[in-house]
Amino acid sequence: MMKQAAFAVVGGVVAVAAVPVALGAAGFTGAGIAASSLAAKMMSAAAVANGGGVAAGSLVATLQSVGAAGLCTSTKVLLASLGSGLGAYLGKPKKESSSPPAEPRAEGEQQEETESQAEPPNPPVGSEKHEK
Repeated sequence: MMKQAAFAVVGGVVAVAAVPVALGAAGFTGAGIAASSLAAKMMSAAAVANGGGVAAGSLVATLQSVGAAGLCTSTKVLLASLGSGLGAYLGKPKKESSSPPAEPRAEGEQQEETESQAEPPNPPVGSEKHEK
């Protein structure tokens, strides 16, 4: 149970911390969109598609806003909740197989089975090639 709780905490922290790092790596920085970055390519494509400008509320505009100002509190809470849920799921203990235990057998039965399993199968009759 403690392992699952630890995974939940780590998942929440990672989810909130990863967003600004990922946006900065993509080029959405506090100083604007970084030149020659993925963000610059996205902005260029959005501007061409909209006739020269980036539409307010578009994906590029939203990502730039988050990159410049950071995440609002409600978004951080949402990300932390989702990350905690995923972390708790990943930290959940694995279930043991539910197959019933094998019944104990007499020594003679086990020995016979082992010997019969070790024997190679007999080839079908008539499968040998005849040379002329």
